[in-house]
Amino acid sequence: MNKKLMNIHERIRGEALRFRFSVCVRMVSLVCCLSMNTGPARADEAAPGPIDFNTHILPILSDRCFPCHGPDDRARKADLRLDHKDHAFAILKDSDGHAFVPSDPDRSIAWQRMQSEDSDERMPPPESNLSLSTKEKQQILQWINEGASWTEHWAFVPAVKSILPFEQENPLQENGHMIRHPIDAFVLSAMKDRDLDPTLRASKEYLIRRLSFDLTGLPPSPEEIDTFLADDSPTAYEQLIDRFLYSQAHAERLAMEWLDVARYADSQGMHGDRERYHWPWRDWVIKAFQQNMPYDAFITWQLAGDLLPNATREQILATAFNRNHPVSAEGGIIDEEFRIKYVQDRINTVGTAFMGLTLECASCHDHKFDPISQKDYYQLSAFFNNQNELGMVAEGGSSSGPVLLLPDPEKEHDLERLEEELEQAFEELEEVRIDWIV
Repeated sequence: MNKKLMNIHERIRGEALRFRFSVCVRMVSLVCCLSMNTGPARADEAAPGPIDFNTHILPILSDRCFPCHGPDDRARKADLRLDHKDHAFAILKDSDGHAFVPSDPDRSIAWQRMQSEDSDERMPPPESNLSLSTKEKQQILQWINEGASWTEHWAFVPAVKSILPFEQENPLQENGHMIRHPIDAFVLSAMKDRDLDPTLRASKEYLIRRLSFDLTGLPPSPEEIDTFLADDSPTAYEQLIDRFLYSQAHAERLAMEWLDVARYADSQGMHGDRERYHWPWRDWVIKAFQQNMPYDAFITWQLAGDLLPNATREQILATAFNRNHPVSAEGGIIDEEFRIKYVQDRINTVGTAFMGLTLECASCHDHKFDPISQKDYYQLSAFFNNQNELGMVAEGGSSSGPVLLLPDPEKEHDLERLEEELEQAFEELEEVRIDWIV
C-alpha cells in the first residue's frame, strides 16, 4: 500500500515538474518575441486613429523630456524647452536645426535623437533611467507626420457647443432606441462605438430610487414612492425631478460639495481647534442653491458682496467665504506672518474654486506648469490684502477681524426700525446743536 502511494506521489511530482518546465518555456518564448518587437518605430506602425497632442504626446514629453527640457530653468539642459510651442519649433541654440519640424521627421532633431541607437546620442539618455516604448515612438512619429499639431491644454480652450452625433428630430430614433433628450444622443453614440446596446427601461421603482440618491443622497420615502407609482401622467418623471430639485435635501447635497471647495468648518482648524460660528454662511449657501441663485451673483456676493452699492446684510454675510480659512490663537506666532497666511489662503482658494488651478506654487516662484507667474500671484493678493484683521485671534475667539451681527429673523424688522429712529434722533440732535451754537 505504501509503495502504491509512493508511485502516485512520484507521478504527481513528475507532472508538476513538466508543467513548470512548460510554463518557463512559454514565458521565455514570450520574452523573446517581445524583445524582437522593441526596435525603432516604423512609419507603417502608426497608432490607430489621429494623434491628439494633449492625450498622446504631452504625457510623453512631460514624463520623459521635461526633467531636462521643461519649465525648471535650473535643471534645463542645452537651453531647450519642450514645454512651450514657440521653443519646441524654434531653431536650436547649438545647431541650425529644429527639435520638431511639422510633417518632416527626418529634419526633426529631437525625433532623430529619440530613435538613435547610439547611446551617446539617444534621448532620453541611458543615465536618466528613462526610455521610450515602441508605442510611444510610434505616436511621436505619427504626430510629426500628421503636422505636429500643438494644441493648448483643454482647460484653457474656450468651450464650444457640441454638435449632436445624430440628426436632430423629435422624437429621434437611433437603431430603434428613443432619444428623449440631447444627452441621450451622446450616450448612444458612445455606446455604439463600443458595440453596446442600452438595457431595458428601468421600472418606476428603480427610477425614483436612482433619482433620489442622485439628487438628494437619500433613499426616497414611502410616501414619495407611492405618489410616483400612482401618477400615470406622461410627465410624471419630469415632475418627480422638479420636486427633488426644489427640495431642501437637494440644496443641501449641492451645498456639501461647495462647502468642501470653500474649506468650510465649524472649528478654527489650528491651535485648540475651538468652535467658531460660521454656520450662518453655510445656511446662506444652502438657501442660494435652493433658490437657484444665478452663478454670477453667487460668485460676486461671496467674493465682494460687501463692496456692492447699498450692500444688504445677506450680501455681506456671503463674503464669509473669504473668512473660512483656519485661524490661530497660539501665543507664540508672529501676527503679521499669519495674517499673510490668511491672505494666501484666499488666493489659493479662489484659484481652485473658480479657476481650477493650484496657484500656491507661484507664491515662491513662477508656476512650473500653469501660466501663472510669481508676479501674477502677488498682484492677485492685493485684492485680499486690504482689510482690517489680525493674524492671531483672542483665545476662545472665533474671528481675526470684523464681525457681522445677525439678528433673529423675527427681530430683523424691529432692528431696522430702531436704526431708523436712531438715525432720525442724531439728525434732530445735530439741528439742536447748530441752533445752540448760533
